Amino acid sequence: MSETFKTGTVTGVNGNLVSVAFDESVIQNEVAFVITEGNERLKSEVIRVRGREADLQVFESTSGVKVGNKVEFSGSLLSVELGPGLLTQVYDGLQNPLPQLAQQAGYFLKRGLYVTPLDREKLWQYTPVAKVGDVLKAGDTVGTVPEGIFDHRIMVPFAWPGEWTITEIIGDGNFNVTTVVAKATNGEETRDITMVQTWPVKVPIKCYSERLFPKDPLVTQVRIIDSFFPVAKGGTFCTPGPFGAGKTVLQHALSQRSEVDVVIVAACGERAGEVVEILREFPHLDDPRTGRHLIDRTIIICNTSSMPVAAREASIYTSVTLAEYYRQMGLDVLLLADSTSRWAQALREESGRLEEIPGEEAFPAYLESLVASFYERAGLVKLKDGKHGSITICGAVSPAGGNFEEPVTQATTKVVGCFLALSRDRANARRYPSIHPLDSWSKYPSIVSTAKVAKAKAILREGNEVNQMMKVVGEEGTPTSDFILYLKSEFIDRVYLQQNTFDKVDSACGAERQEYTFNKLLTVLDKKFDFEDKSQARTYFLKLQQEFLDWNYTPWQSVGFNEAEARIDKMLADA
Repeated sequence: MSETFKTGTVTGVNGNLVSVAFDESVIQNEVAFVITEGNERLKSEVIRVRGREADLQVFESTSGVKVGNKVEFSGSLLSVELGPGLLTQVYDGLQNPLPQLAQQAGYFLKRGLYVTPLDREKLWQYTPVAKVGDVLKAGDTVGTVPEGIFDHRIMVPFAWPGEWTITEIIGDGNFNVTTVVAKATNGEETRDITMVQTWPVKVPIKCYSERLFPKDPLVTQVRIIDSFFPVAKGGTFCTPGPFGAGKTVLQHALSQRSEVDVVIVAACGERAGEVVEILREFPHLDDPRTGRHLIDRTIIICNTSSMPVAAREASIYTSVTLAEYYRQMGLDVLLLADSTSRWAQALREESGRLEEIPGEEAFPAYLESLVASFYERAGLVKLKDGKHGSITICGAVSPAGGNFEEPVTQATTKVVGCFLALSRDRANARRYPSIHPLDSWSKYPSIVSTAKVAKAKAILREGNEVNQMMKVVGEEGTPTSDFILYLKSEFIDRVYLQQNTFDKVDSACGAERQEYTFNKLLTVLDKKFDFEDKSQARTYFLKLQQEFLDWNYTPWQSVGFNEAEARIDKMLADA
């Protein structure tokens, strides 16, 4: 660190919170380095300034830090690097590439070791788009390089104010990310444009012309979501549920099957075993959209529960900033945060060390504001060139004991547009995805007619009421008409709401097939059945259910699909 930077002295240590005395001005959220006697430089962030003393949260273990240690302030906010080479990377919460860290440190990461996020040696095939004399603003495209399945835009840095005239432009060629590809002036100064830029993670990127209302469905190819509780491109949704309810598996299915361009997985405070599973599976998952591997259009942010708690809080902001960067290229981005409950726990720990007045269950009183500000960074935007880009945010919530009344779930419920409540009872009954059809809701439009979905939901509610009644009076005391209603509700659940994530065919159900299958389902729901007794009704529905399941496991629009449908039609005609 240059000697020109401001310095301070450690006056107190409380866990990962370090108090520092300083003489010059210090900025909130500024990055600082605590220097130990072993000359380790521990990265930290200013989270409170009081007169001539600042409180820093250190992103490493503070063992060995003591009063009198020197602190150097960088003068820069906590930021990430943006440029080609982000895709396929596995970062920690501070955007250190973990594979490169492992090469330098081995199996056990060393304290105070940081690696440049983007490879400075790799060459990219650069193609200029702008010309000398063009007048550009922040976020406008200067050139492109191929990355993954699309052209990565090299843009005028988002932090540049006003208009800039291109004075020099480099030609086609292979260059690294630090190469000056253009020069621009605003009449007062001339600046260099490279392929890499930085941006503070806690400040939203707003280089677009208009923010639009999300209305187009994001097809996830999960039937219960797309038909019953849809998500919109640029919308927000959450998947609250107790441990073991299937949140992580559902998010894996969403990342592989959702119709988006880029997937960002933020493993925030997850158990190390689950993160290892992600790292082992993602590089080998096939991508049905591109025919390549899913990792080619994925960024993984790993911050396990065993890593420093302060970095867990930063990982959420790192992931959403990377999402905003790709949105600025006119791409649709899906951000999966698992889990926001661990992020909130990090906030609670930080707030406790600051000795702030606690809110409900000791969470900070401003928890709802922070949760809202995170989800508000989702959205559908119209860029300056007329193209559209979107960020869809899904936050997994892990309420203790499955209690949806706890503060994190309640704060999330107030700001999201879709609530997918995962149920332990459904998971134990092997009804996957374990999204409860009576506890979930969505404000977004479905790919299926609203009236048709309302009819199916009504049957599910009435069937559940009959089921609760049968638990009291028994099946014998239930009228046959009510029993048929119960069988219809179970039929919807078995053949439509449940889906086999691991089956080659049933794991993905596109919008066209969903609508076709749902209309076939309605023929069963609308039919007036007249059975002699309940046993005959049960036998018929079990057989019809098996025919529908065979239909679900048959490739769409194949000969076998038509044959399976013919058997269903015959059963309905003979009933």
